[in-house]
Amino acid sequence: MPESLNIIDLITQASLLVQIVMALLLLASLLSWVIIFRMSARLGTARNFDQQFETWFWSGEDLAKLYQGIQGSPERQGLEQIFYVGFSEYLRMHKKRQPKDDIIDGVERKLRVGLGRQQLLLESGLTTLASIGSVAPYVGLFGTVWGIMNAFLGLSQNEQATLAAVAPGIAEALIATAMGLFAAIPAVLAYNHFTAKSSRLYDSRALFCDEMTGMLQRETSNESPQPSNQVSQANQNTQVAGL
Repeated sequence: MPESLNIIDLITQASLLVQIVMALLLLASLLSWVIIFRMSARLGTARNFDQQFETWFWSGEDLAKLYQGIQGSPERQGLEQIFYVGFSEYLRMHKKRQPKDDIIDGVERKLRVGLGRQQLLLESGLTTLASIGSVAPYVGLFGTVWGIMNAFLGLSQNEQATLAAVAPGIAEALIATAMGLFAAIPAVLAYNHFTAKSSRLYDSRALFCDEMTGMLQRETSNESPQPSNQVSQANQNTQVAGL
């Protein structure tokens, strides 16, 4: 490649506006990769925690004991937090001797709220990836159009129009398009991948909420008018914890 068309030289000799466009695209690319690594780690951790909690949940241990086991945990997340808010509502309404249907409705509402909040935390960063994936090519195209325009304006000032005169300007302009695609393609691929992965986690958690609601409904139907010892103990622990 001739020295006049060295990529580094083309970038440093580009017009100020094209350099600003390239810098913005480089920052967008770096930001997207930071989000990609963070979301990859977050989704992987969430899936592992959910699997561990589901194994614990389906081990046959009583729900009240399970609730007591996670009550003092300061870093509840995922299914653990969803179960905690749902069972806390169940104990609160059970203590007030609410009708069975009202208890189940209250638990379902709390489970939906907990599920939604955990999903918002899980999907943090997806909007930024979508924005980078959709806007970066147009920003790069803007830099390309501006660079080509400058190249032809410079060509009009030369008496002799040759390819050597216009090639550097066109090359620097096309670098902006390449950088726009370099920022957009990983962001779009990551967005699609993480959206599908978070949707699978959401569906799995939603099924857990349905199963938990069914278990509490059966427990409410089968229990005696007075709360069981385990539920009473859990209520006492809830009072101590200030819930």
